[in-house]
Amino acid sequence: MAVKFEEKFGLTVCHIEGEVDITSSPDIKKAFDKLISKKTPKIVINLSRVSYVDSSGLATLVEILKNMRTYGGKMRLANLSPKIKSLFEITKLEKLFEIMASEEEALSNF
Repeated sequence: MAVKFEEKFGLTVCHIEGEVDITSSPDIKKAFDKLISKKTPKIVINLSRVSYVDSSGLATLVEILKNMRTYGGKMRLANLSPKIKSLFEITKLEKLFEIMASEEEALSNF
């Protein structure tokens, strides 16, 4: 699992690679805690290289979103595989998150 951040058009883009599960979730949370402590206003998480998400991974993403909302931050998810998008639909989390088809779409009009 790898987490990389970059700046694009004044926004923070996060690329997660690998599995978002019970093993990797603490590291992902730790990486985002740094951004949240800086009150980063807008983050796009690109999930194009994520092969698997389990319940602890979903909980971590929800926690990141909740923590960002406490200071008015916004987060979008992009490039979910059909399998992962289906997981968000089954759990009704697609109503909580802004999910975009591509990183470009997530960056535009944010």
